Amino acid sequence: MNTSPWNRIVKYLYSLHQWYRETPERALEQAYDAALAIKAIEDEHFGGQGISERSGNYGESTLSYFKSELQKYLKVIQTRMVEFNASRSFLELPERVGAKPKTGYSAEPHQHGLHLNNKDRESLIFEKLEFIDGVIDKYINNSRSTAIVPVVSSVNVQAKSTRSSSSPPDNNKGSANSVKIHDGEVDTNYEEVNLLPRSLLGTLNRITKDLDPGAEKEVVKNFRNSKVKTIISLRFILLLILVPLLTNQISKNFIVGPVVEHFRGQENAPLFINVNLEEEAFQELERFEQRLKFERLIGTAPSLSLEETEKKISEKAVELAEEYRAESGGAIKNIFADLISFMAFAAIIVTNKKEIEILKSFMDDVIYGLSDSAKAFVIILFTDVFVGFHSPHGWEVVLEGVSRHLGLPENRQFIFLFIATFPVILDTVFKYWIFRYLNRSSPSAVATYKNMNE
Repeated sequence: MNTSPWNRIVKYLYSLHQWYRETPERALEQAYDAALAIKAIEDEHFGGQGISERSGNYGESTLSYFKSELQKYLKVIQTRMVEFNASRSFLELPERVGAKPKTGYSAEPHQHGLHLNNKDRESLIFEKLEFIDGVIDKYINNSRSTAIVPVVSSVNVQAKSTRSSSSPPDNNKGSANSVKIHDGEVDTNYEEVNLLPRSLLGTLNRITKDLDPGAEKEVVKNFRNSKVKTIISLRFILLLILVPLLTNQISKNFIVGPVVEHFRGQENAPLFINVNLEEEAFQELERFEQRLKFERLIGTAPSLSLEETEKKISEKAVELAEEYRAESGGAIKNIFADLISFMAFAAIIVTNKKEIEILKSFMDDVIYGLSDSAKAFVIILFTDVFVGFHSPHGWEVVLEGVSRHLGLPENRQFIFLFIATFPVILDTVFKYWIFRYLNRSSPSAVATYKNMNE
């Protein structure tokens, strides 16, 4: 092999020439690979839908990761398609024969061989362009898209000439946070925190809207949107309340109840489910015996013989046994019935993600739409009830009631530890919300709250 410097230079120039001539196909291939990566994310994590917070149940960190990946691949597509179009102006591609591109797309682009005739090669190029355009359309050309990425500049690809004209983009400035419910769209935008005071921004926006020729249509649209949002939110709140309650009662009386009664009816079944119920039964029986003795001593009851006294005490003991047996069985029923109710509640939450988003928007509108004095009143009411000076007594009653409802023994140490920590955490959350959000969206409400709280 001749390895002279001149031959090496010729070989290098030839390789460089080949690399330059392959620029259009290389750029198209890289853009196609990026589109395939986006499609793979959609199919694997979002059920084939667009990469959006409503298409997949992911947290903020996961959505942020998908957002960065999507932006990276869109940038690659945009850059490579510009390179493809620019290089195509100087370099020749196989002569086009005017055939229609394939409607499908190939998920394995590298399976195509290099020995293709002009018609097959042209068809493959159209196929890739068609697929790239179909992937990026939902993130670029549709201003009403639910994608979690901002709209970027459109990429002029060659496949546009072979596709049917898409519907013109909606120029409405509505946010991407719109949820389609029964062939209608509900805007779930909520007021964001701004640097300028809300009153000044509201005045400027109101003047701008008043000068807009389509202000009446916008007002009617906002009213209809608010009406639909309110109806859906109230209906969903009733659903969240009634379905778990009905599920609890039905399962307790017709499913869990008979099973628990069957096992509790056996002779070896324990009478008391915990030590606290046993102590209560003994104390009540002791008080009954002391009451009989007291009534006999003061003469309000006839004197009873020892046998008659023991008989009355025995009857009371049987009565208490039946009462506490039923209470212990009821606690067991409550555990399983509450578990089934929680599963029903969780099923509603999982299967109604759109309604949850609308409810969140409705609650934001209600909370941030209150007057400053009303906001301050609500904050003081909640803080005094849950984290105020008298709140430990309320938490103690609540925890004791929950323990008795579930048949758990009352643990005073746990109750005191809960009272010493949870209200403090809740108070910190309230203060953080006031400082982080309310202080920026409504400073006057914070000032009113401080004046009312002093």
